[in-house]
Amino acid sequence: MTTSVITGDIIKSRIQKDPQIWITVLKQALSNLEPNKDYWELYRGDSFQIEIPNIRKSFEAAVYIKACIKMIKGLDVRLAIGIGNKTYQGNDVTESNGEAFLFSGETLETLKKEKQNLRIKTNYSQIDYELNLYFKLALIAMDNWTVNTAEIVKLNIDNPNALQSELGQLIGINQNAVSMRQKRAYLDEIMELEFLYREKIDTLLK
Repeated sequence: MTTSVITGDIIKSRIQKDPQIWITVLKQALSNLEPNKDYWELYRGDSFQIEIPNIRKSFEAAVYIKACIKMIKGLDVRLAIGIGNKTYQGNDVTESNGEAFLFSGETLETLKKEKQNLRIKTNYSQIDYELNLYFKLALIAMDNWTVNTAEIVKLNIDNPNALQSELGQLIGINQNAVSMRQKRAYLDEIMELEFLYREKIDTLLK
């Protein structure tokens, strides 16, 4: 079966005096994406892995994790998406195996060397090339999200059908402020990329 795996690690985790703050946020983000704890795990202090069986949702999941972590001032996250087969189901995600797991783990190591924060690897080099170019461009915005813009991205993903006024009520700001934060986050453009990502990934399923 084809699946997707995101392997990540927290950037500058050691500057946070109380690691429990980001650990709690990360665990909540992962459980929101996948309520079944067997599909995700934290390990080696500041690293984590989550399997997203619906591969079309893997980019949105990466954006969501990044938004959650960027809501903590000074922190960021590296994320490597691997898409491929799954050959073994372990007792937890880090025991499972297959291309998706290998691609994701190897790609995270590449990201560390190249100082980039998001990349994908599949069996299709042309799709990888195109999506990784789009990711590089998207990161110009995403790596510069403030606490406020990251929060609005998270809210949008949590409440995809909510109006700006309804989102504003959730965090105590008016509709204009919501609109401004969405623009500063380049949310429309990132959601357009998310739509394109799904189209590209659909070709892997054919």
